[in-house]
Amino acid sequence: MTEPVYSPKIRPEHLARRAIVYLRQSSEKQVRQNLESQRLQYEVADRIRALGWKQVEIIDSDLGSSASMASARREGFERVLSAVALGEVGIVGSREASRLSRTDKDWCRLLEVCQIFGTLIADEQQIYDLNYLDDQLVLGIKGTLSVVELKVIRQRMQAGQESKARRGELFKRLPVGYVLDPMGKVGLHPDQRICEAIRLVFVKFRERWSVRQTFLWFRDHDIELPANPVQGTQLVWKIPTQSLVRDILINPFYAGAYARSAQLAGKQACSRRKWAASPFIRHRLLRNRKSTIMCGI
Repeated sequence: MTEPVYSPKIRPEHLARRAIVYLRQSSEKQVRQNLESQRLQYEVADRIRALGWKQVEIIDSDLGSSASMASARREGFERVLSAVALGEVGIVGSREASRLSRTDKDWCRLLEVCQIFGTLIADEQQIYDLNYLDDQLVLGIKGTLSVVELKVIRQRMQAGQESKARRGELFKRLPVGYVLDPMGKVGLHPDQRICEAIRLVFVKFRERWSVRQTFLWFRDHDIELPANPVQGTQLVWKIPTQSLVRDILINPFYAGAYARSAQLAGKQACSRRKWAASPFIRHRLLRNRKSTIMCGI
């Protein structure tokens, strides 16, 4: 932590108002595991007190909240903006600029309101007064770097996933009936009831050649099928819907083919029909096609 020093930018009118120290970590996993990062962020409050502020408020309600675009509204950040807009804050402190915002929109909102109401901004290394052009430029660059850094990280992660998908090794959630063994290879679920239930779907479809008629057969006979839950990992058994039966029948994984859509990976909205015909889909035969649900049907 940089040692606190006197700054001529700090004036009596700043010290007369309270200071706010803003803390944020991007996910619940970081909150649980990156305890050293939390400690360093809390230490910013000690630096602010050493600079002369008596009343220091720590806002840590955004621990576990992402600041990226399209993320949920950050209650703590909105509190910071509201307090500054009321003229109650002399300085806003955070360990790094990226803690305050990862989007141009939020960054510009903060800088604008701080400039209007004469509020200083401080990070681990420096104190900034937005009435100075140099400080405006430095904060603008830091905000831009914060946004670009997040995009670079995402691009690297996406490139890694694409590379893994091209090898046919990217499995975010396996279809019902498959599991990964300790060696990371795909195999059939050890519970034969699960595998037989999925096979029964294909058997009945071959008898009827209609998704709806297959669905009606399961419904009329009150036969449950296993399904992946919305949350968690434990399979659930339920009377299938028509969409569940259709999803099983059109999934190429059951025929021994690995398929992945770049559109779905990018979380772009598209219908299942569009996904089925998408040119972005990449297929790859599984190494062991004998270990498929449809084997022997």
